[in-house]
Amino acid sequence: MSEVKKIKTALISVFHKDGLDELLKKLNEEGVKFLSTGGTQKFIEEQGYPCQKVEDVTTYPSILGGRVKTLHPKVFGGILGRRDNEGDRDQMAQYEIPEIDLVIVDLYPFEQTVASGASEADIIEKIDIGGISLIRAGAKNFKDVVIVPSKAEYSVLLDILNKKGAQTDIEDRRMFAERAFGVSSHYDTAIHSWFAK
Repeated sequence: MSEVKKIKTALISVFHKDGLDELLKKLNEEGVKFLSTGGTQKFIEEQGYPCQKVEDVTTYPSILGGRVKTLHPKVFGGILGRRDNEGDRDQMAQYEIPEIDLVIVDLYPFEQTVASGASEADIIEKIDIGGISLIRAGAKNFKDVVIVPSKAEYSVLLDILNKKGAQTDIEDRRMFAERAFGVSSHYDTAIHSWFAK
């Protein structure tokens, strides 16, 4: 196995919670720490697992009606920091940026909101900013980070955890990165189509 990485800390920010409970159970059994916001954090704690608030890491509350929650250097630094780069490691230590090894995202349901005949204001609020940024950051740094970009991939990660425990190799992480860019590409295409109409 090449370039095996251990999953120690997971940032979880999902719209759909269904299917997440099984994944949380396995990650918790493997000693993975959880970091989350809002409804997802509440869901994790309701399952009986400790969960650190993103706000405790960033020292900023969720602001602008929830539009800005994860968009912060301490979150994105933790995902984008290159573990084999001395400069990155030094800066992460200097600014107290925690390493985030796993990012689980399920985006706001933009297409479903459009299909439901919702108002323009409601549709615009379903354009995910933080989630799509987390997906792109996790996928960009696939050398160090596992990105699970939608609930469709929960079972894929669960399968890996059941086979290997809380560790992945470079092939696993590259596969998730490819799927992540597929998700972000599809999502942006749907938004573009709506604006183009």
